[in-house]
Amino acid sequence: MSSMLSLTVGSVLGLTQFRVKRLYAYSTISHVGFILLALSINSIESIQSFIFYLIQYSISNLNAFILLIAIGFSLYLYVEKDNINKETQIMATPFKKISYTLSDKKNSPLQLISQMKGYFYVNSFLALSLAITIFSFVGIPPLIGFFAKQMVLSSALDNGYVFMALVAILTSVISAYYYLALIRQIFFHDTEYTLNPQLKNITMKGNVINKLNGNLETINVGNKNIVLSSSLSVTISVLTLIILLFILNPQE
Repeated sequence: MSSMLSLTVGSVLGLTQFRVKRLYAYSTISHVGFILLALSINSIESIQSFIFYLIQYSISNLNAFILLIAIGFSLYLYVEKDNINKETQIMATPFKKISYTLSDKKNSPLQLISQMKGYFYVNSFLALSLAITIFSFVGIPPLIGFFAKQMVLSSALDNGYVFMALVAILTSVISAYYYLALIRQIFFHDTEYTLNPQLKNITMKGNVINKLNGNLETINVGNKNIVLSSSLSVTISVLTLIILLFILNPQE
């Protein structure tokens, strides 16, 4: 019963969400339904599928949240085109303070699903990594999420849990709708972002010490030099490759 309720609630209520983190939350509830289904069967095969599902979902979910953080960082250089148009119209107003900001930017730079519209044209690598992770959530082959769901459903059918297997398949199809809606926002819409006009021609100077000769050197830094840290990039790359390349050895 807990498995069926988790699958149903996570899939159906996820359809009404317009915030990314809440969408992830209801997605987790849906995936907990698969985990509880594997536990309720209580066979050797189901316990193996339970452990594997837990590991692969932890990897995918970690990558999904790190990607949200990275996307939020990358948007600091950009502003929405509508904001620029509105602020351009009021520039003639005296004593009017002009600020270029992202919408709904109170708690974090990325709140709404609509804020990811056309993000593929902002940073294609992060967009592709997020797409691979989302497809793994959906259970599309040959990603690691497909094999996890296959193992749970196989153990359920082998032990006579036909009805629960059908519920799990049906709710997976429902949850695929809001996952693919996120993909549509990222890849199939024009971006609403443009580089902040205040950063286009800005050049900052800095002093660094050359480790080879100990000399103090002056460098120029522009907006193209503002990139994600190596640790963040490497973490995203490794987790995405694990999700993608599990097909090379698809076993528990």
